[in-house]
Amino acid sequence: MLTTDTVVIGAGHAGLAVSRLLTDAGRDHVVIDRGRVAERWRTERWDSLHLLTPNWMTRLPGWHYPGPDSEAYMAVADLVAHLERYAASFAAPVRTGTTVLAVTACAGGYRVTTDQGTWATRHVVVATGPWGRPRVPAGIDLEGSGLVLTTASRYRNPGALPDGGVLVVGASSSGVQIADELSRAGRRVVLAAGRHTRMPRRYRGLDVFWWLERTGRLARTIDEVRDPAAARNEPSLQLVGRNEPDRSAEDLDLAALAGRGVRVTGRLRAVSGGVASFEDSLPAAVAESDARMHRFLDAVDAHVDAAGLGPEVWEPLRPRPFAVHRVPTRLDLRAEGIGTVLLATGYRPDHPWLRVPVTGHDGVIRQHRGVTPAPGLYVVGQRFQHRRDSGFIDGARHDAESVVTHLASGRPLDPTPR
Repeated sequence: MLTTDTVVIGAGHAGLAVSRLLTDAGRDHVVIDRGRVAERWRTERWDSLHLLTPNWMTRLPGWHYPGPDSEAYMAVADLVAHLERYAASFAAPVRTGTTVLAVTACAGGYRVTTDQGTWATRHVVVATGPWGRPRVPAGIDLEGSGLVLTTASRYRNPGALPDGGVLVVGASSSGVQIADELSRAGRRVVLAAGRHTRMPRRYRGLDVFWWLERTGRLARTIDEVRDPAAARNEPSLQLVGRNEPDRSAEDLDLAALAGRGVRVTGRLRAVSGGVASFEDSLPAAVAESDARMHRFLDAVDAHVDAAGLGPEVWEPLRPRPFAVHRVPTRLDLRAEGIGTVLLATGYRPDHPWLRVPVTGHDGVIRQHRGVTPAPGLYVVGQRFQHRRDSGFIDGARHDAESVVTHLASGRPLDPTPR
C-alpha cells in the first residue's frame, strides 16, 4: 500500500491550485486523475468553446495569464496547454490514468482505492468540480420517435450531429452558445428556455466580469445570501467568449438568437411520441431575467457615479428588450424537421466512489469553506462553494487557500456546512 499525507482527486484547475499550495507548504501529496491534466476540458467540451471569462481572470496560485491580450477569451485547447504548463511549473505530482474506485475512512485517515493501487492518507481533497452526470429532465421519452438524444457534454460540432434540426433544451451559457453555433451552421433550431440569466458581454466600455469584480459581486460569500441552495443553482450567464475585432457585437441572448432565426419557446415539459410540449412560461422568465440584469446595471451606474469613473465615452447603453410573441406550447418535432434533442440542462453531482457520509440528499458534498463534516476530508471547486466566483477558474484560488490553510493547521472543524 502506498502512503502520503494528502490525496487530491482531480487534476483540473482546482486540483492543481491545491497542489501548488501544498507544494509551497512542503506537504507530501499526490494528485490523481482518471485521465490527463484537464481531462474534462479535453473530452467533454465542444470544439469551438472559449472561456466566458477574459484572460486576465485566469488566475491561479502563483500563476496568471502571460500573453499579450488580457481581454481575449481562451480557447479550450489553449486552456489545456495553460494548465499543463502550470502543473509543470512546480512539478505537480500528478498520477494520470488513475481511476478512483473507493474512498473509505480508516484508522488515522482514509484509504483511497484506485485501479492503479491503494493509498493510505491522512487527508483527501475532492477536486472533481461541480460536474457529474448530465441532468436529464423527467418526461423525455424518445422511444419509437426516430429522434436522437444527446447532451452538451457529448456535443462537439454541428457536423457531428445527425441531419436535421435540433431542439436545444436549456438557455444558460452552454445552451445559447450551442444554439447559436447550430443556427450559424444552417440548422433549424428550437430553444426551450426556462429560468436564465441575461447579461451584456460589455457595459460602459468594459467586460461585464470587470464590473462583477469591481462591484464586489464575485467576492460575495454564501454566508451573505438568504437562500444558499438557490444561489448555488443560479443559471450561468448568457455569454459567449469570442475574439473578434469588434467585441461590442458579442452579446448572446434570446433576442440575438431570435434575430438569427432561432425559435424560442418556454421550458420543456415533456417529449413523447415525437411531440414536445412546453410550459407557457417564457414571458415570465424573460421579465424576471431582464429585471435582474437591470438591477445589476443600475448598481454599476451607481458605482460609476460614486467613484467618479464615468468618462463621456462610457455611455450606459443597455441590451434591447426581447419581445415575446407567438410562443408555441406544442410542437411535432418530426413535422418541424427536428432530428436531435440536445440537453444543456446542467449536471447532477456524482461521487459513487465516495464511501464517507458527507453528501446531502441531493448528492452535493456538505461543506463550509471546503471543510466537510468528516475530519481530514475537503472539497474544492464547487459552485458558490464559499464565494460567488468559486465555480470559475479564478475563484478556485480562494477556496484552495482556505482548504490548505485548514489542512495544515489542524484546527477544529468550521461551523455547520451550508
